Amino acid sequence: MIDVRSDTVTRPTPEMRKAGYHVEVGDDVYGEDMSVIKLEETAARMLGKEAALFVTSGTQGNQIAALTHCDRGDEVLLEADAHLFLYEGAAMSALAGVQPRTIQGVRGVMNPEHVRAAVRPDNIHFPETGMICIENSHNKAGGAIVPLENMQAIHDIAREHGIPVHLDGARLFNASVASGVSVKDYAAQTDTVQFCLSKGLGAPVGSIISGSAEFIRKARKWRKRLGGGLRQVGVIAEPGYVALTTMVDRLAEDHEHAALMAEAFEQIPGLSLEGSIDTNIVIVNVAGLSMSSDHFVEELTKAGVLAGTFGPDTVRFVTHYDVNRNDIKQVIDRVNELARVRS
Repeated sequence: MIDVRSDTVTRPTPEMRKAGYHVEVGDDVYGEDMSVIKLEETAARMLGKEAALFVTSGTQGNQIAALTHCDRGDEVLLEADAHLFLYEGAAMSALAGVQPRTIQGVRGVMNPEHVRAAVRPDNIHFPETGMICIENSHNKAGGAIVPLENMQAIHDIAREHGIPVHLDGARLFNASVASGVSVKDYAAQTDTVQFCLSKGLGAPVGSIISGSAEFIRKARKWRKRLGGGLRQVGVIAEPGYVALTTMVDRLAEDHEHAALMAEAFEQIPGLSLEGSIDTNIVIVNVAGLSMSSDHFVEELTKAGVLAGTFGPDTVRFVTHYDVNRNDIKQVIDRVNELARVRS
């Protein structure tokens, strides 16, 4: 079975497994796990931030950002198809007591003037704008890259109003490798950053949230409140360190595989691509085959390929470390055969 549902399905490399097995561990709640400290310091340095915090997931990192930056009753500005809005179980509202206000973007990119217009004026009838969130790369937009200039413009507006900017950079390193813009340059346009170790970088679990030392001091307490205070966590932090320090450059291979797959899909009657391919995500519309996405995925599974529904007519394919070029060719062949049968 070839699994291209998500880059979250990657398995740890032999080096990661060995690192987790042999690592010396300590209690991280007491600040005694040196592997965690090494990982956090390395991540902060790579992002150009003062400090970082190891968290269990990207969702936890994003929610800690909302809890730390915002007061109850605040409003958070974010793109209409942001992961924070669509796929985190309304956690901002349930946990932080904040209200999301969505801004319709183009392939995940918000118009800075629309952001400016959405900032709430000082009025008793309105909530305070507590945070602006940018997602880069943008999952729902097919791994689209938000341009650095766009982030700079939004950050400038936020500074004018004293509003923190949070970057949901779950796949930030994909954006960086594909664009040539350093993660430090992206991070400079934000106050805080979350990125995942467990997607394209291939670690078994975990994410990083980074920002000022004062932010991380407060964030650490919120992590504890959320049940994220970890003990001998070096067994997963050390594989995370291996992922962060050895798996970034190889993301270009995933992008090449996604482009190869997309190019082939464009030639298959009944299929159409949704947007261009920036990184490692390919979204395909299957309406031309007179099939729902659920039916398409079900039939593709029978053919030995796992993909994911991404809307009534759309299917998502995600390339990652555990699929090689031969796997990609097999995916193309099996999709082609499924389309041929339907035509």
